[in-house]
This record gives sequence, structure tokens and C-alpha cells, in this order.
Amino acid sequence: MNTAAPTLTPTTRALTWCLHLLVVGLLALAAGRAVADHSSHAGWVLAVAVACGLVYAAGPVLPRVSRSRRAAALWLAAVSTLWLVLLALSADGVWVAFPLYFLQLHLLPRRAGLAAVAVTAVAAITGFAAHQGSFNAAMAIGPALGAAVAVAVVWGYQALYRESEQRRRLIEELTATRADLATAQHTAGVLAERERLAREIHDTLAQGLSSIQLLLRAAERALPQTPENAARYVDQARQTAVDNLAEARRFVAALAPPALEGVTLAAALERLCATTSTRHRITARFHLTGDPVPLPTAHEVALLRIAQSALANSVRHADASTAEVTLSYLDDHVAVDIVDDGRGFDSAHLPVPDPEAGGFGLAAMRARTQALGGTLAVESAPGHGTALAVQLPLDLTPDTPPHPTPEA
Repeated sequence: MNTAAPTLTPTTRALTWCLHLLVVGLLALAAGRAVADHSSHAGWVLAVAVACGLVYAAGPVLPRVSRSRRAAALWLAAVSTLWLVLLALSADGVWVAFPLYFLQLHLLPRRAGLAAVAVTAVAAITGFAAHQGSFNAAMAIGPALGAAVAVAVVWGYQALYRESEQRRRLIEELTATRADLATAQHTAGVLAERERLAREIHDTLAQGLSSIQLLLRAAERALPQTPENAARYVDQARQTAVDNLAEARRFVAALAPPALEGVTLAAALERLCATTSTRHRITARFHLTGDPVPLPTAHEVALLRIAQSALANSVRHADASTAEVTLSYLDDHVAVDIVDDGRGFDSAHLPVPDPEAGGFGLAAMRARTQALGGTLAVESAPGHGTALAVQLPLDLTPDTPPHPTPEA
């Protein structure tokens, strides 16, 4: 019977049943001894004990007693009144005071519960002394000690219950926080993967499809006057499609770009320049400065993708005739510079990225660079070409085996 904690746990349910059995047992003891001793008030003792037991049994059954503190107090007052009558009839009724302590401490506020326990203890001592016809300290020790034990047990249990509830709430908050954190991490992972996919698609498939489109347009213009040139353009478009198919397969398998398989970054950039010069009306030249050092695969992939995107912009948007790609190994960083003589643009008024017109290249380059702790700088002006410089910090202990470096 604890209105403060209506939801009973297995432990509190067991304690409640123990209290019920204790009350019934002590009432039966008082009635049984009165009958066995052939007391003159045996009938009254039995009747009051039964009435007290019935009133007590009604408490757990009535919903209002478990929900309303006022109803619980009235029920407790009725039980206590019948107990006082039983105490007046039999000295054995003093033992029922012990479970009453627990009921009063559970059902009443703290101060009212303490006052009720004190009054009950005094009544028990007084009633027992009246039946004995005398008073001594031993008569007061039992009820007083029982009251002290009941107060200590109930207060200790309530403290443990509050601590348990607080711990339960903390666990629920922790569980909810962990669920929110897992959701946030999942969302962040999805967004990061989407961003990575967007960069890869832009720097590989989108640029390849754009190159195929330019080559097919050139073949269309070459027909029918120069069919040999048209065939050459179609063959280059077919080779570009083959290369993009390989990129797509490795892209799905999350492998390194095919241009970096078995070769160094310098060789891959040199091949990129040669391929671009062959397939488009632009002369792309590669330069290497400094002593090559092993690089992490992530650095090599980022620099190659940035170079691919920059050269594609030089071909598609800048209409450049020449482009210079320089790979530089410096003391504490590696740099790639791409300079063309195209029409340039106003770097202060970049076009808004559009799914139809493009405009995602510089944003993808900057995202790749920042992800590796590097810097990206772009200088351009209308009619004066474009210069793009990307620098990444050198990592002399790469997390993946580097490609073999050719001998000087």
C-alpha cells in the first residue's frame, strides 16, 4: 500500500504481501490466544479482530485507497480505531502496532507519518501497561524500538526507491540520447556519402559524358566532308566511354581510379594531359618539380580528380588552347597547379550550381581539398585565363602502400 509508487515492482509486491501476512497473523494470534485462554472478552476480541482484518483487506481492493491519499488516510484511521478497540480488549493487540507503523509511514506525509507512529507507540505502551497493571522501562522498549526500526526501514527504502527512480530516468535519458546520437550519425553518414558520390560522379562520369558529347559534336561537324576525322572523333568517344565504364565499375566497388593502378601520380597526370590533348583541341602539358615522395591514396585520388575536373573545365567552358599542369613536391606539402589561356571568368561572381548547366566543379574541388586539410586557390579574370592551385599537407607515413616511384 504505497500511494507514492502506484506501479509495484516485484520487490515492493513481495514486501506488500509480507505486510499483509504479518497483519493477518498478528490478528489471528491475538484472537487465538484470547480463545485459548478462555478470556472473558474472547468473543469480543475475536469479533474485533475479524472486523479489523476485513477492513484491512478492503484497503488493497478499493481503487480509491490506492489512488487518493485522503481515502488512504480515512482507511488507515478506520484500521487504527479497530486496533485501539482490540488493544483495549487484549494485551496481545500491542503486536499489531508494528505493521501499523509501516502503513502510517507509507500512506501519510513524512511529518504526519512520524506523528502517527509516535501516537501509536504511546498508545501501545499505555494499553499494554494498563493490562499489566504496572509500568516499567521494558514495556516501553519494545514498541519504541519497533517504531524506530520501522522509521529507519521505511525511510531507507524510500531513499533507495528515489535513487532507483533517478537512475531509471538517467538510463532512459541515456538510451534516448544514444538513439538520437545514432540517428544523427546515420544522417551525417548519409549526407557525407551523398556528397562523396556527388563529387565522384561529377569528376568522373559527368566529365566523361561531357567529353563524349564534345567529340560526337566534332564528328558531326566533320561529316560528310572529312569522314576520316569523324571516324577518329567517334573512336575517341568510344574510348572515353570505355574509360568511363571502368571508372563506374571501380566507383561502385569503391576502388582506386584506374588511372592510378600500378603507376605514380605523376604518370597518371602525364597520361591525363596526353589523353586530353589527343581527344580535344587543346594542348595540355605536364611538369614535375621536386623529388617525388610516397603519398596516401586519398591524396593521390583527390589531386587526380581535381586535375581531371580542371582540365574538363578548360575544355568545356574556357575554350582554352593550352593548359599547363604542374605537380610540385615541396618541403611540407604537395601541390598541383593548372593554368590555361582560356576566356577566364569573374571569380567574384561565380554561377549558381545548376543540374542542367553544371557549376559544381569548384565546390567539389574545394570539398575534396578541405577534407584532407589542404587549400584551394583560384585566380581568373575575363579574357586572361584561369590559374588553379591546390596544396595538400605531406604525410610521410601514408595509411596505404604508395605506388612505386620511378627512378630519376
